[in-house]
Amino acid sequence: MVNYKDLGLVNTRAMFAKAVNGGYAIPAFNFNNMEQLQAIVMAAVETHSPVILQVSKGAREYANQTLLRYMAEGAVEYAKELGEAAPQLVLHLDHGDSYETCKSCIDMGFSSVMIDGSSLPYDENVALTRKVVEYAHQFDVTVEGELGVLAGVEDEVSAAESHYTKPEEVIDFVTKTGVDSLAISIGTSHGAYKFTPDQCTTDPTTGRLVPPPLAFDVLKAIEQKLPGFPIVLHGSSSVPQEEVDIINHNGGQLKQAVGIPEEQLRQASRSAVCKINIDSDSRLAMTAAVRQTLAEKPAEFDPRKYLKPARDRMKKLYIHKIVNVLGSNDKL
Repeated sequence: MVNYKDLGLVNTRAMFAKAVNGGYAIPAFNFNNMEQLQAIVMAAVETHSPVILQVSKGAREYANQTLLRYMAEGAVEYAKELGEAAPQLVLHLDHGDSYETCKSCIDMGFSSVMIDGSSLPYDENVALTRKVVEYAHQFDVTVEGELGVLAGVEDEVSAAESHYTKPEEVIDFVTKTGVDSLAISIGTSHGAYKFTPDQCTTDPTTGRLVPPPLAFDVLKAIEQKLPGFPIVLHGSSSVPQEEVDIINHNGGQLKQAVGIPEEQLRQASRSAVCKINIDSDSRLAMTAAVRQTLAEKPAEFDPRKYLKPARDRMKKLYIHKIVNVLGSNDKL
């Protein structure tokens, strides 16, 4: 058993309470490799922001759970080396799909886990989530549950259709499960292809697709049912078109990729939404930098020469999200 506190990590309880009261959201950035982790830590230190290091089940299998434990511990020490005396870093499992997966992560030093039973019948979701909560809380690990289904594809998570969270269910779910935060569905979606063209309108000036607005009426109804309770938004990448353009200009084929407008995420972060998940945007930034570097320097074969620009581009993206979208800067 590895206790996350021995790694220098924190859970989400105090940071979420502070974020809800302060009207901002904590960034939950997914990472799959060293360069992404370095970029997240550098951005967090430079902006004095708490941050959630988020790992999907697929990323955990890709990186190896033992390496992840030491990468998380190293991230804390790296933040201190960069000048943050008391960094607030969470290691969080994104979309845990079983009790066994969540238990394994808790046992290996994760400070927060998500159990996603949203595709199950309601009572089964409640029972599974409660089982994870009962185990996690023994070790002061926080748990995120989910009500409602997000469409889209990301790692092993996929659904053809979304189903908004039902406000009338949230009190019962939170009471019966004991979760520390709740992921809801109000129109966000996983991956870079969040919406089909027929769901969007077209900007007459740019010709780009404009996605439908988020269901803020559903969010407001949930806030009224659970005043002050930490709410989470998944699938909240904005899919920056400049990154898509660079990728496509250099041989990529990301056609009609569209994300959530940042103004809507800013609006959400000023509500009870205190955690916003961002994954695809950093993948796009990394891919754009790698493709551009290799196109400009086709003889290059040293990975450091194209991964450093990728790391720098991701760091710039993370800082932008922290400062200009979520408002979590200077909150340590």
